[in-house]
Amino acid sequence: MKSILLIGLGRFGRHIAMKLRDLNHQVMAVDQNEVLVQEMLPFVTNAQIGDSTNQSFLESLGVDNYDVCIVAIGNDFQSSLETTSLLKELGAKLVVSRAETDVQEKFLLRNGADEVVYPEKQLAKWTAIRYSADHILDYIELDGEHAVFEVMIPENWLGKTVAQIDIRKKYHINIMGIKRGKQLDLTITPDTILSQGQTMMVLGSYRDIQKCFRI
Repeated sequence: MKSILLIGLGRFGRHIAMKLRDLNHQVMAVDQNEVLVQEMLPFVTNAQIGDSTNQSFLESLGVDNYDVCIVAIGNDFQSSLETTSLLKELGAKLVVSRAETDVQEKFLLRNGADEVVYPEKQLAKWTAIRYSADHILDYIELDGEHAVFEVMIPENWLGKTVAQIDIRKKYHINIMGIKRGKQLDLTITPDTILSQGQTMMVLGSYRDIQKCFRI
């Protein structure tokens, strides 16, 4: 369980707060809008109304006591930038800030953000990869070149074992798991048989995945 300071309760911030609750983390939520703060009370450990660009207010929160400080402000970049900078000055351990443009991302990283999330850019990339290929159902990017993909099993692989298709040797791709519906089996062996109605979780480079599945 982590203690998290979440600043900004717009749509993005609210989704973060609700997911953090599902993951059983302790969340202090902050926003200037009283209505938004009241709406989020059932989903967070605590909440306060306040201006995150006010140094005295941030100091009162004890930002250095939180494991992560998330700046989810999306409609006022100046406030986001000032908040990010102040958090770092006050000793925040890890500052994660939201960007909406490449320029914002650069400014945030130069002014205190340890990491930047760029929802529109990241979702656009996911959408492009997901819907431009018939075989890919989902993916998780690991770095600029590698990712874990959920892919449909090619028809000519059905009924064969992992050893028989041997994609590690042929394509440098590892099968991490087999999924049927919501059930994920990670106990993959060379004797695991690929069956109808299953999908595979595979790890590899974008280039190798594209080559293997003819994307």
